[in-house]
Amino acid sequence: MAGQGDSSDKKSKEVMNDVSTFRAENLQNNMKVVYYSRTFLSIIGGAIAGILGLTGFMGFILYFIAMAITSIGLIAKAKFSLHSYFDCWNRIILDGFLGGLMSFVLFWTFAYDIVHIF
Repeated sequence: MAGQGDSSDKKSKEVMNDVSTFRAENLQNNMKVVYYSRTFLSIIGGAIAGILGLTGFMGFILYFIAMAITSIGLIAKAKFSLHSYFDCWNRIILDGFLGGLMSFVLFWTFAYDIVHIF
């Protein structure tokens, strides 16, 4: 009987060691990096789409490509160990997507108007 109790105590200690904990400040800082990266690359991508004269769905395809590259870059920066820096994987892939879209469209139309209309 003592052997079973010891093994269950060891198992519960191992389970407690496997649970990852995050400091709120570190997680918040990591999310700021994700938002700033997405916003910056959305602005750059929007300016590029406007300068190239992309219209319609081609511009949005460029946005999706830019966001995929951003996600891959952030995952690579995290050394492909997302759970060490974020509490779930969709934080790095999906968060900041719509805010970046608004910045993209703003700079896309601005650059398109400056280069092709004026």
